[in-house]
Amino acid sequence: QVQLVESGGGLVQAGDSLRLSCAASGGTFSRDAMGWFRQAPGKERELVASTKWMWVNNYYADYADTVKGRFTISRDNSNTVSLQMNSLKPDDTAVYYCALGFTASNGRWSGVRYWGKGTLVTVSS
Repeated sequence: QVQLVESGGGLVQAGDSLRLSCAASGGTFSRDAMGWFRQAPGKERELVASTKWMWVNNYYADYADTVKGRFTISRDNSNTVSLQMNSLKPDDTAVYYCALGFTASNGRWSGVRYWGKGTLVTVSS
């Protein structure tokens, strides 16, 4: 049984930083895309950052325009992904979900095989 466990959410002030981590269990996912989505109240779920397999131990990182230059995603190994979030803004407030096994291109995504339960990030002004 595949499980994704997220950690690292919380309440911070605008301009602060947070680091989210996600660990997958129940298999080895070297060639699967792994990344972070978020969903704010009343809004659709959006892809924030993703890592896609390129070759052995090398992954391509991609970001939504709204977080480029502020967020950094890292694929620590085949089953772990982290998201360093700097210069946080109130608009970044959302539930952040770890996801595994999806396709994504130019901000569009589909076919997420596994979701984490989500971790809440709240940024106060």
